[in-house]
Amino acid sequence: MSLIETTRRTIRRHQLLEPGARVLVALSGGADSVALLLALREMATSDGFEVVGAAHLNHQLRGVDADKDEAFCERLAAACAVPLDAERVDVACLARAAGTSIENAAHGARHDFFARAAARLGATAVAVAHTLDDQAETFLLRLLRGAGPRGLGGMHPRSGLVVRPFLECTRADVRAFLEHQQAGFREDASNADLDIPRNRIRHELIPYLRQRFSPGISEVLHREAEIARDDSEFLEQAASVAARSLLTLTPEGVEIDASGLLVQPRAIARRVVRDAQQTASGGRFVGFEAVEAVLAFAVSNASGPLDLPGHRVNRRDGRIVLSKSHGRPKRRLQADFTYELELPGQVGVPEAGCAISACADALVAGESPASRWVLTSRGDQVVVEAGQLAHPLTVRNRRPGDRFRPLGLQGHKKLQDFFVDAKVRRNDRDTIPLVVDSAGQIVWVAGHAVAEDFRVTDRTRAVVILKRLPGGTG
Repeated sequence: MSLIETTRRTIRRHQLLEPGARVLVALSGGADSVALLLALREMATSDGFEVVGAAHLNHQLRGVDADKDEAFCERLAAACAVPLDAERVDVACLARAAGTSIENAAHGARHDFFARAAARLGATAVAVAHTLDDQAETFLLRLLRGAGPRGLGGMHPRSGLVVRPFLECTRADVRAFLEHQQAGFREDASNADLDIPRNRIRHELIPYLRQRFSPGISEVLHREAEIARDDSEFLEQAASVAARSLLTLTPEGVEIDASGLLVQPRAIARRVVRDAQQTASGGRFVGFEAVEAVLAFAVSNASGPLDLPGHRVNRRDGRIVLSKSHGRPKRRLQADFTYELELPGQVGVPEAGCAISACADALVAGESPASRWVLTSRGDQVVVEAGQLAHPLTVRNRRPGDRFRPLGLQGHKKLQDFFVDAKVRRNDRDTIPLVVDSAGQIVWVAGHAVAEDFRVTDRTRAVVILKRLPGGTG
């Protein structure tokens, strides 16, 4: 089946573009988005919709290359006789201001831009060029981060204004179409950066699975995502029905009928509790552990209080009472996390919205550490003395009584005092990853400090390189 035929089938199957739809195509300049613009223009007249323009957002992350992408999109839009709506946004600045990752900031900036561009051009839909292979990567990425059915459902064919006509087309379909069209496109060098988790899945994990387990692994994972998405939608609808009889809104928050909750299937009960917690905490993200804590509380005879992120839980007359918490919780519950970090290896830390990786390296004769590595205590990459480490390594958050010796300090310091001196916000302290060796020694406070005991010296011959990478959430 050709790319055009597959795209047409996807549009009709998921009712992505109604007759008379006005479509704005998100155009990065890459192969997928170029093919999407050309394909939709070719289909528009016969399929009853109109391509009203292309939209390009310059993230200002790649310097001259980003400017060349924008210029390429201008030329392509002109050749296709459609207007180009373009904006520039300093995504790195947005990420710093919001205290989030570049990836999250870029995602938010793109979707805000799509809404503005659609309004300017009178578009009723914004088409983006995610493919079947992108969906397979998303499934694996979220699986490795511990996502449930909602997360494993991946990208939906339609998400509000955004539609994905290529979601059942492969990258091979896209390249064959572009070759037939003799169309050029821009290559983004960052797509080859294996420090980015999605790229490791694309270039290492999926080829391994394809070679050793299933030649059609991308199609299999795409199908699994669709099944998970449909199952999740059914469970959400069932939970919504249950919530109507189990939840009561109050001026303070939400009350849950405890006995009614406990007779629900676990899958429904989890969703009811999560919705109640999000309402009580003012829309704050609620993780799996927080939901399980309330379910355990419902089974117990405890009266409370149970302090969880953004809300407090009590029991009153057979009802579980959730109210928004003000100030710092008195107790830290189920915020703790611990993950084993292999060498070499990488582990996702969804609680911190990142991943931590470790790899070994060594000097050759005559080399000095300073000539080989950038030696720093701060930032997202550090180098530590391998000979002092007791393996295996783990990644965890802080525990009561944690102490370490920050680089350059003569004596040890309480981690709590270090956070205060470093002006780390209270709400962030429980999610900062710590790399700890098997002797219980803190090696690295990710992004903040390396321990003096593991600093690299002129006598160092072998090291471990630790990195904090974006991603990790499901």
